[in-house]
Amino acid sequence: MTYQSSLPVIHACILAAGTSTRFGATKLIQVFRSLPLIQHALIAAQGVCKGRVNLIVGHDSNAVIEASAHLANTIVLNKNFKKGIGTSIAAAADSCRQNADAILIMLADQPLVSTQHLATLIASWSGSENEIVASKYNEITGPPILFPRNTFSHLRKLDGESGAKQLLQNGKFDLRKIELPAAKYDVDTPRELNLLDQS
Repeated sequence: MTYQSSLPVIHACILAAGTSTRFGATKLIQVFRSLPLIQHALIAAQGVCKGRVNLIVGHDSNAVIEASAHLANTIVLNKNFKKGIGTSIAAAADSCRQNADAILIMLADQPLVSTQHLATLIASWSGSENEIVASKYNEITGPPILFPRNTFSHLRKLDGESGAKQLLQNGKFDLRKIELPAAKYDVDTPRELNLLDQS
């Protein structure tokens, strides 16, 4: 289905529930270029989905929420975050299922992804309920990813660490890939954060 009479409603969902095991501390509250890491994703998301930004929290949720500086419109607590990223994607899809035509799944630890990058991704979507638009970097396909409404029932069933890769390979959906080099930079360790901060 292509939307012609009105613009589709898109919600941004930022996954920020992980345990930061490799970092050794709650990485999303660490400062990167004068702001807590979590705020970079939130600012970028508000630039394309103003008033429709959901923050999915779990590990050390109070600290992450405080560091977010009220930049999220909705806070979603994923009580099953220890089971893996799939549970956060499921929580994100569940939180938007009633009022979104599509959701933009973002990772909270990709600070170089900007509003402009997200706008390019959204503009590449045809409006079809069966078209997924994913970022491509270093021959990898991954977040940020736009998922249309027809994927929500699948996303809500995700569990564990597998994420949504299986959905990207599902022949039922068309997959469009957009080159987004900035998305290859995610932060897993203090060293990676320092190197990125100095780049």
